[in-house]
Amino acid sequence: MALFLGIDSGTQSVKVVVYDMESKRVLADGRAPHALIEDLPAGHMEQNPGQWIDAMDTAILQAVSQVDREAIKGIGVSGQQHGFVPLDKRGTVIRAAKLWCDTSTTEECALITEALGGEEAAIAKIGNRILPGFTAPKILWLKRNEPENFSKLSHILLPHDYLNYYLTGEAFMEFGDASGTALMDVRSRTWSNEVIAAIDPVIADYLPALSSSDQACGTLRSEIARKYGLSQSVLVSAGGGDNMMGAIGTGNVVSGVATASFGTSGTIYAYNDAPVIDPRGEIAAFCDSTNGYLPLMCTMNVTTVSEHFRKLLEMDHAQLNTSIESVPAGSGGLVLLPYFEGERTPSIPDGSGAFIGLNGKTMNPDYMVRAAVEGVTMGMNFGLQRLKELGVSTSEVRLTGGGSRSSAWRQIIADVFGSPVVSMLEDEGAALGGALQAAWCWSRQSDPNVSIQSITESATALDESTRLEPNESAKARYEELQAFHTSLSKSMEPVFEKHAAFKR
Repeated sequence: MALFLGIDSGTQSVKVVVYDMESKRVLADGRAPHALIEDLPAGHMEQNPGQWIDAMDTAILQAVSQVDREAIKGIGVSGQQHGFVPLDKRGTVIRAAKLWCDTSTTEECALITEALGGEEAAIAKIGNRILPGFTAPKILWLKRNEPENFSKLSHILLPHDYLNYYLTGEAFMEFGDASGTALMDVRSRTWSNEVIAAIDPVIADYLPALSSSDQACGTLRSEIARKYGLSQSVLVSAGGGDNMMGAIGTGNVVSGVATASFGTSGTIYAYNDAPVIDPRGEIAAFCDSTNGYLPLMCTMNVTTVSEHFRKLLEMDHAQLNTSIESVPAGSGGLVLLPYFEGERTPSIPDGSGAFIGLNGKTMNPDYMVRAAVEGVTMGMNFGLQRLKELGVSTSEVRLTGGGSRSSAWRQIIADVFGSPVVSMLEDEGAALGGALQAAWCWSRQSDPNVSIQSITESATALDESTRLEPNESAKARYEELQAFHTSLSKSMEPVFEKHAAFKR
């Protein structure tokens, strides 16, 4: 028996699954929460990495207590992308990690972009725009706002890399998660000297060497092995960002499939053999964590929006589903721009929520809930449409995340996307992806020709009971509404920008 742990350290919690390579199923799991730091200024989103460690320890011990620990051969870690974990020369965390959803770095984005010669030049140099969510501007923010902490900096890691560092003692970074830092040229898979120079040349010494995604980070430190009751020979694979691991966990390792994650944030991505560079910068030109590429669109507002309305209107999830179903497609013309936390795609860091179409009929809880769900789904579809424009073809969209558990929401997704949609039997796609990558890495120790496709093809089963086809009349309605939603977003950008002054 060969068992593998998949660990997903997200924004709200750590999830762990134990995957059995022989039976091709998940045998056990564990979960533990962690929290954001409260009462920070608007736009600042931070967490204490020590909480990730505590939650990971708890979740792993829950999971391994249910299986034969001696059979565990490998561990793969998935983590929230883009976060900046600053370490000193002793490997101690200097300050809280700024997260993917932190939008406090707009000035630093502008400074780096200007140093590179403008937005088009930045895309030409590294394949991506410099966005507030990415890691690079967070490093410059530390230099400009906390020079004393910057002077202590000796190692720059991403959240999943920090967990790998805790497990193995090795500072390691692979292509997939590194491509989301805006420090890496995705075409050459090398650190960009120009971006580094725009921040501070000294940070070149703080970045780990880049490694292939099929390489092992290392093996467990002796004290960690004792803590978990595991062998010190347990392999820790490269791991990756949550989207990269989600791609593996949904079988999105060959062309033709798209994955849409309806979680706290929303992402849509699809495997590609070559880099997909968007000259408008709306699609991120990421690498994946199998040594391929993963063009990706990210929105920052998905289930956070639906949860705000659910709690405000004192609904449980079943009532939310019923509420959505009680209102016709298009919500009677009520449209929500759901930019509660600013937005990354389209890039509106100063955005906020905005309703248009409120009247005597639509000023109603059911209409507002459905408009909220439609609004975030059209935000996601903006990215799917752009992927298609860039030549990424998909015949099916595989769904993960809390939003996809609602049958009413799944039908809206199918109608808005105009595509068949289906959920996965194992919904913890990122955690499963971590386990599968670990199984791949372990298998390649004895047979270097083992492919990731051979590992995932029988492990990522679809839940056919969830499959839905688009309703043609609703699809046509949403095509019109999508065009209006996109136009409204663009026209509101200067309004959001001006309104931001009143929030300070």
